[in-house]
Amino acid sequence: MTAKNPICVALDTPDIARAASLARALKPHVGYLKVGMEFFYAHGAKGYETVAAEGLPIFLDLKLHDIPNTVGQAMQALMRLTPCPAIVNIHASGGADMMKAAAEAVDGRARLIAVTLLTSLSKADIDAVGFDPALDTASHALRLAKLTQSCGLDGVVCSPHDLAGIRQNLPRGFLTIVPGIRPEGSNVQDQKRIATPSAAIAAGADILVIGRAITGADDPAQAASTIRAGLHAG
Repeated sequence: MTAKNPICVALDTPDIARAASLARALKPHVGYLKVGMEFFYAHGAKGYETVAAEGLPIFLDLKLHDIPNTVGQAMQALMRLTPCPAIVNIHASGGADMMKAAAEAVDGRARLIAVTLLTSLSKADIDAVGFDPALDTASHALRLAKLTQSCGLDGVVCSPHDLAGIRQNLPRGFLTIVPGIRPEGSNVQDQKRIATPSAAIAAGADILVIGRAITGADDPAQAASTIRAGLHAG
């Protein structure tokens, strides 16, 4: 089911003061904050806890991908963060054993999701790295989503273009977190498979990850408020 406020703002900055300031300003207008590699590698647990102290649920977006034991141990460490992240993730392409090790380590304390295909990858990109060229991106994403669900995870990160097959073939309670969201007229930047916020929600997205369209705006709080109002209007 779509979150009451599905907007998740990506705090993709290494600047801890700016991240905390954005978290504070955006709190009335968004449902989640995403803390990714850029910030976490710069500031670690202390930085995470500084942002989390502002009170919004955190999607800790570290996309773990390694052998099962390493990922399991890393997840156990992340579960000791205060407060515990609301959502954590791994790469589905790490395989079933890795996903099961992560799920065992998380043990229901956070929602564990898996990345299917990055939204920066086109069909040509996934062909070049060895995926089956007979399948399109949506088919690959669906295959990885089914594997994710069979391993007991809570959902996936997927492109808005890959949502239809996932929604048609997996239970409605299976969470879909969707990056590559760009308000009408925004710069697409480094994303290749994108959609507007309202189109993604209509396609079945539960949580929308939006970064520079909000954080790069002159008034981030107003930008977030406008996007949310557009969702309600739709």
